[in-house]
Amino acid sequence: MLLAALKTPGVDAEAVNESLEELAALCRSAGGEVVGVVSQNRDRIDPGRLFGAGKLKEIKKLAEETDAKLMVFDGELSASQQEKIENFLDMAVIDRPALILDIFARHARTREAIAQVNLAQLQYLLPRLAGHWSHLERQEAAIGTRGPGETQLETDRRIVRRKIAELKRVLKKIDSEREVQRRRRSTKINFCLVGYTNAGKSSLFNRLCNDSVYVADRLFATLDSTTRRLPFHGRAEIMLTDTVGFIRKLPVNLVASFRSTLKEVNSADMLLHVADASADDMEDRIVCVNRVLNDIGAGEVPTLLLFNKIDLVKDRGYLRNLSVNYPAGLQVSAKTGEGMEQLINRLQKLALNLYIELEIRIPQTESRAIKLASKLMQISSGRLDDGCLVFTGKILKHEVPLLENAGIRIGGINGYTE
Repeated sequence: MLLAALKTPGVDAEAVNESLEELAALCRSAGGEVVGVVSQNRDRIDPGRLFGAGKLKEIKKLAEETDAKLMVFDGELSASQQEKIENFLDMAVIDRPALILDIFARHARTREAIAQVNLAQLQYLLPRLAGHWSHLERQEAAIGTRGPGETQLETDRRIVRRKIAELKRVLKKIDSEREVQRRRRSTKINFCLVGYTNAGKSSLFNRLCNDSVYVADRLFATLDSTTRRLPFHGRAEIMLTDTVGFIRKLPVNLVASFRSTLKEVNSADMLLHVADASADDMEDRIVCVNRVLNDIGAGEVPTLLLFNKIDLVKDRGYLRNLSVNYPAGLQVSAKTGEGMEQLINRLQKLALNLYIELEIRIPQTESRAIKLASKLMQISSGRLDDGCLVFTGKILKHEVPLLENAGIRIGGINGYTE
């Protein structure tokens, strides 16, 4: 594989290099071998072939010398741009979104992940499919093209659109199943692991939950969200969810396709943002994750920043600086267990702060209200008083409006503590 990138005005050269390094890691995750990297500074982009003719000749020569069969562009290409570059180089060309989609397709295992990736791939293909046949559309009444050309184009479009509709129906059904699961967990505290891909979220998940979800030192090893109960002692029951990682230039179609998975993030009581402390561009990755969280509507969810992989950081002065710059963050190692006891204590304290203790009164005849209170509250005591059931117990703060909307009278409210 050859990697290629453009540096345009206003884009930092270091950012381009970091993006290319990440692209190389993506290629390795896809099972490819990078044999060359090419970049070009351009004040003006050629709308047709992006690169200048001289640079394209350089890429073609490098491909011949290294026997490369594929060029990967670190950005997004239109169908016409891809076709023109391929014709000039006489080799296959793909862009970054196509590579990411290929990796997701390779790693998808469950019915949901496979459907989500297939949907994103078809949505990526559809506009490019139209572009591929556009030269036939422009030849009005050209002999030998009018019927077959238009028929083939419309046939292809119809097939793709039908498959997209089918996949959306499948995902809608899966989303409904997930919603039922989320409602069953509504009376529990839900913490959700988020972060840049390969930050160690799944390793941390396994360490906290004593579980064995799949872990690999590669990008996007986890595509499916997994939820487990944290085996902590105490009165707060906490569920932890592992999620798909984020990355720069994440294809929009992919984010849209994984909407049901990402709902776990939006509905969480707290996000545990896992950052790779050993990464040179750690802060840029944190910014990227925060940007994606904002894009999916989870920017306001309370977040605890976790600096993972501190066992790989040899400069302890750097870790001290992290403590100063991010005083609310915690430094941990999912591999060695360093900092885990502190993390567990913090999670338990955060969980307890999400509860309040209250007293409610419900007339004996209000069976629906009694059922709702029993579902939402962890009742510690109950008594009968003047035809009303009086319950005392704890409830998650955000669930209180559900009681109020049901017409349940709420007495004293106290912040819950262990």
